[in-house]
Amino acid sequence: MNKVTPFLMFNDQLEAAMAFYAATFPDSRITAVARTGTDGPVTSAEFVVGGQRFMGYNGGPYFSFSQGFSLFVDCADQREVDAYWDALVAAGATILQCGWITDPFGVTWQIVPRRFMELINDTNTTKVKAVMEAMMRMKKLDVATLERAYAEA
Repeated sequence: MNKVTPFLMFNDQLEAAMAFYAATFPDSRITAVARTGTDGPVTSAEFVVGGQRFMGYNGGPYFSFSQGFSLFVDCADQREVDAYWDALVAAGATILQCGWITDPFGVTWQIVPRRFMELINDTNTTKVKAVMEAMMRMKKLDVATLERAYAEA
């Protein structure tokens, strides 16, 4: 068991959220489910998304997610960014800015290409500023555009 495990409080969508996450992200699975009665709705569960363990609960409308908490997805390349982004959009996600997207269950994700992190960790502050400015104009992050901003700075 992890020392610290994110615990997500859903309204009543825990089961659907887990199924979507398990189908969308590699190294994901549902590990335990508690139901109300034998065939009743899911009340709580444990699941893994991208290797990270989570716990979840259907807590009713008293709880909601905010963008103050998001899940960061380290994407190897543009193809991986596109795959996750497209899966979230197809599921009914709300597109935000700068690589952020909120899934239909209310959880916000940052879909970030690894190359972006490499570019903004450069020691050349002029190039980093150019990459950040390019990123701020985007919804889904685009590696080619970020690299062009870096090269032209």
